Amino acid sequence: MEEHDLKQSDLKLEIGSQGVVSEILNGKRQLNARQIKGLSKRFHVSPAVF
Repeated sequence: MEEHDLKQSDLKLEIGSQGVVSEILNGKRQLNARQIKGLSKRFHVSPAVF
């Protein structure tokens, strides 16, 4: 996130609500398939990265 100058709120489209983003970043929740697909498209990397 730092490398791309992103805040938690910038990931709402790919991941979900601010609360869900926070839980994922704090290790309290796993990414699901839809979130992985969205993040891989946003960052132009393979879904396997996530």
